[in-house]
Amino acid sequence: MPVAPPHPTDGPVIEALGLTKVFRIFRRRAGIGGAVVNLFKREYENIRAVDGVSFAIEPGEILGYIGPNGAGKSTTIKMLCGIIRPTEGTCRVLGRDPHRQRVANAREVGVMFGQRSQLWWDIAVQESFRLLEKIYEVPREEFKKNLAFFVEVLELGDLLRLPVRKLSLGQRVRCELAGTLLHNPRVVYLDEPTIGLDVSVKQRIREFLSHVATERRTTVMLTTHDLADIERLAKRIMIIDRGKIIYDGSLSEFKKTFGRRRVVYLDTEGPASLDAAELAAALAIPREALEVRLGEHNGLSVGFDPKETTAKEVIAACLTRLTVRDLTISEPKIESIVRHIYDDRADNYPHAAEPATRTAGRHAGRRRRI
Repeated sequence: MPVAPPHPTDGPVIEALGLTKVFRIFRRRAGIGGAVVNLFKREYENIRAVDGVSFAIEPGEILGYIGPNGAGKSTTIKMLCGIIRPTEGTCRVLGRDPHRQRVANAREVGVMFGQRSQLWWDIAVQESFRLLEKIYEVPREEFKKNLAFFVEVLELGDLLRLPVRKLSLGQRVRCELAGTLLHNPRVVYLDEPTIGLDVSVKQRIREFLSHVATERRTTVMLTTHDLADIERLAKRIMIIDRGKIIYDGSLSEFKKTFGRRRVVYLDTEGPASLDAAELAAALAIPREALEVRLGEHNGLSVGFDPKETTAKEVIAACLTRLTVRDLTISEPKIESIVRHIYDDRADNYPHAAEPATRTAGRHAGRRRRI
């Protein structure tokens, strides 16, 4: 493991207050006639990609930043990197204005941005690493230790002499991650860091990120659609939708508050049939608190709200109506909860459509509202 002193821990590493980005988009008319009109009369539309976002991230924290495509995740990170300037509001990274102090900010952050490569396309991977060593002015011995570690944990030995253009997606992601962390950054922004990787390498990457966050107090902001990464790495999540933060709090509280539904899976002898309305009446609970789904073969699943009934009561009611060979009880997964919020927010979580009330100040990111 690369050896480096822990980073300072005085105060939040990242702070945002009312952070907003509005893009002015040219609306093109269709057809030849529309193209002619566009020459003389242009129409523009203002798109609020990020809308009044406020949060604070502490040293050593791994934050899972999730949301649907187009929600504003990448725009937020680009403002924190200094790539684009906020339309309104402020952000500070390590006490600096990222846009006005871009060079100083870039020396202490690492960024892995989706499909955008920081490695040079036509030269060997090891030469790209040497260029990054010079760009970030990494001490030679520190560079060697870091590189040796990445070669081992990410299995880069056979890739170092290959040009980047000859790497598969999974191979390139591994090399990109190594390039992001070679200079021991204090803040790391990772966009889909485990895409294309097999299970064993994913686990190694997760263990490494957990180590640098815990031992070196490196702050990690993680955006991903692989919610297994979030569950294994982050204790805190922020969910953004349409440019607004709709949840900011602990992962455990999120599951407790919004993962209300439990599921009992029943393996039955022969085809199963169970009337949900009849079962709800037998349990004396509202019909909407119960969901019955047939399995592909024998068996079915019964989803229920534990605030209305218990697993014991559901199982007892099912056993009087079905011949059951085996059963299991499932806790909700984060991906199912998030999907449920986005699919049914208007019906089941109408309050999720309203933006969270934000409080200015150092710990504005510690809201527990949706």
